[in-house]
Amino acid sequence: MQNTTLKQKLKNKENTVGSWITIPNQAVIDTLAEAGFDWLCIDLEHTVIDLNEAQVLIGFIQARGMAALVRVSKNEEVVIKRVLDAGADGIIVPMTCTAEEAAQAVNYCKYPPVGKRGVGLNRAQRYGFGFEEYKKWVNDYQVVIAQIEHIDGVNNLEAIIDTPGIDGTFIGPYDLSGSLGIPGQYNEPVVIEALKKVEEICERKNASMGYHVIEPDFELVKAKQDAGYNFIAFSTDYLFMGRTAHAQMQKLNSK
Repeated sequence: MQNTTLKQKLKNKENTVGSWITIPNQAVIDTLAEAGFDWLCIDLEHTVIDLNEAQVLIGFIQARGMAALVRVSKNEEVVIKRVLDAGADGIIVPMTCTAEEAAQAVNYCKYPPVGKRGVGLNRAQRYGFGFEEYKKWVNDYQVVIAQIEHIDGVNNLEAIIDTPGIDGTFIGPYDLSGSLGIPGQYNEPVVIEALKKVEEICERKNASMGYHVIEPDFELVKAKQDAGYNFIAFSTDYLFMGRTAHAQMQKLNSK
């Protein structure tokens, strides 16, 4: 893992921009690294990336000077422990709806006496040569993000933010709109109202605020930053590739 300053940036509400990794290939990491992202998140929830591939990708990301985050498949002890032992700088926990679920995630990430994470000696601990240093690293640098992607999470946001060990929250707009009965329609008034509630709570609590901007359009990122979001996932690897190819082919075929 890298001694990244991402945790401090979240605490200070500094702008950070990352992107989403769904294609398990070093070339994808290297290409996105050239763009200047602060962090990349490997998605284990909606892809076929396995844990062995995730560990390799974590190393590639960190070798390029970025923080390596993993969106785990669920809030479950074994997958979180294995991802962190593989050396991830932090995790994003999907579908966090209550403070109890947030506390559960923290428990899985932190060693006793803070949490109940079991001790293994893998890449994160330098295979047994750096466990004492890693214990300190966990407290100083590890990042735990609660993904808010259900209206229940919005309604319980204050308690989630107040959960010790949670470094920030992160809106997943597709599932949030789905929880309101209109999946994918995240510009509808009822979803906008939910987002305004999130923004008001985070501003009042002086808390870091995250959002996944799906489309590869920098103006959408700027709009979210202007609204106070400081932890932004900018599109995905395949959308950056696909949208560019589609747009250029449309122009070619229109000539």
